[in-house]
Amino acid sequence: MNALDPAKSYRQIATRTAPPGQLVQMLYDGAVRFLHQALEGFQYDDPVDFNQTIHNNIQRAQDIIAELNVSLDMERGGEFAQNMRRLYDYFDLRLQQSNLKKDEAGIREVLKLLTVLQEAWSKMLRGHASDRPEPVDLVAA
Repeated sequence: MNALDPAKSYRQIATRTAPPGQLVQMLYDGAVRFLHQALEGFQYDDPVDFNQTIHNNIQRAQDIIAELNVSLDMERGGEFAQNMRRLYDYFDLRLQQSNLKKDEAGIREVLKLLTVLQEAWSKMLRGHASDRPEPVDLVAA
């Protein structure tokens, strides 16, 4: 019998109950984290650790980028959604190239651009949260 991983259980519950905007934030956070981990792989001397760490983490980031890409609403998103689709396709291409060549440059480029999107999305979510009215405590009122 496998022991339950509390962190994994928490992540699963969080992803099932999070609002859509927060899910996008979680996807950006995950992709950025995996690209940082891929870059750490370049420090390994052992060829197996080097290749596996880079490959596996790039693959995970690509999976997340693919999820972001397919979640775009192309009908209602208009030009913005089209531009994001092209950007996500570009990210995927650069990461494929970086994975094949084991080249840091493409990973760093995608990481830089993804971080901009991650920060912009986070700022947008914080802005929407501050637009909500404060909850009223009916017991104290």
